[in-house]
Amino acid sequence: MTQAAGRFITFEGVEGAGKSSNLGWAAELLRAEGIEVTITREPGGTPLAEALRDLLLAPHEEPVAPDTELLLIFAARAQHLQQVIRPALAAGKWVLCDRFTDATYAYQGGGRGLPVDHIAALETLVQGDLRPDATFLFDIDVLTGLSRAGKRGKLDRFEQEERAFFERIRESYMRRAADDPTRFRLIDAGAPLDEVRMQVQALIAEQVSARG
Repeated sequence: MTQAAGRFITFEGVEGAGKSSNLGWAAELLRAEGIEVTITREPGGTPLAEALRDLLLAPHEEPVAPDTELLLIFAARAQHLQQVIRPALAAGKWVLCDRFTDATYAYQGGGRGLPVDHIAALETLVQGDLRPDATFLFDIDVLTGLSRAGKRGKLDRFEQEERAFFERIRESYMRRAADDPTRFRLIDAGAPLDEVRMQVQALIAEQVSARG
């Protein structure tokens, strides 16, 4: 019997939206359905990609050029896809990924102002035709999200950016969601945790049903 291909679900949102903790909740729900799950994140997911993540997140005395940032992200993504994501999907596992290429469009495109066609070209080069089956977008007011993120400890290089940077990111996410309503599923991340989890549970049930 041929192993069915897995399903690729990404979790997106601005800082402090709660996507990471809810990703774990979603994985528990899927495992309860007997589905094998791989949890991963971007940038990162492999030792080499995690090393690139450290370079990206750490504050530097030397300014990081936006193009440098973009290329490092796609370098980490290429490694991640080859070593983790593609093999897991081919084995029939469901991959839940904390951020993926939508984050690049939002952070480097919306936040940094890099041309979208540059990002799209790298997306095609690195990913081919691979795209998420579904994207859960955790939307929250930027100030609320940043307040939450500030309670986690020392801020990384991105978290130290000004509010306007994150407002542009949120706007970019919302535009992408509006342009692709079939893939994106919007979650009100500003709601109480139990309500957010109910939203996630409903979306996971939808994905399990779509699996057939």
